[in-house]
Amino acid sequence: MANGLFDCTGKVTVVTGGNGGIGFGFAMGTAKMGGDIAIWARNAEKSAKAKAELEAAGAGKVIAYQVDVSEEENIAEGYKKVMEDFGRVDCVFANSGASPRYNSVFDMPTEHWYDFQKTALHGAFFTLREGARLMKERAEAGDKGGSLVACGSLSLFQGLPGKMEYAASKCAVAATIRCLAVELAPLGIRANVVAPGLIITPMMGEGARAEGVAAHFAPTIPMQRCGRPEDFEGIGAYLCSDASSFMTGETVTIDGGYMVRP
Repeated sequence: MANGLFDCTGKVTVVTGGNGGIGFGFAMGTAKMGGDIAIWARNAEKSAKAKAELEAAGAGKVIAYQVDVSEEENIAEGYKKVMEDFGRVDCVFANSGASPRYNSVFDMPTEHWYDFQKTALHGAFFTLREGARLMKERAEAGDKGGSLVACGSLSLFQGLPGKMEYAASKCAVAATIRCLAVELAPLGIRANVVAPGLIITPMMGEGARAEGVAAHFAPTIPMQRCGRPEDFEGIGAYLCSDASSFMTGETVTIDGGYMVRP
């Protein structure tokens, strides 16, 4: 183990939305432990920048693919390319999502509900299922193991008024992960959820706007700050590596203590 307990050398991680925010933080954790990374995202320019940073951090091999996870066919094609380039998949982080846009259930068009779930729910499910299929084939050939990870949120534990489409997708994906954990455990494949608290990412804005959001919410968090993408490096390395080989069906909350406030 060149990198100790959390060594990711020789392990291939697919990260959807891996060119920024939480996905990039997760990928960076595996990169620092020597892992190989497949970035799935739509913005080629951002992906090229992320690729360079991951390589500089110590990743073994990094390739960026333009994959739109809202389409099942794109996901299948993405995995086909990953297998051609890397030959295996060891870890999948289903992280792509979307931001809720309406303040009330009565304002939300039915079309928006369905469109939102195409990426946030269906995209995550197809990403996890097809990644698991490759891990299953490898296990049946005698090489057990694998790690499926989904990005949840604090909406798994509390209501979010006006954000039903977001909360529904996250809770459904978390339930899917628990089912996968039970079904795939005999193959050595584990499945877990990472539930972030308030994390300052490009999705929340840049510059003064992001600073304003952080200043407003930081006092409500016991650690007195909002999270950052780099706060997900550790959990990325842990869940990709064999250090987490007996952990499955769990939800790991990374929120600075927000959910355990008195």
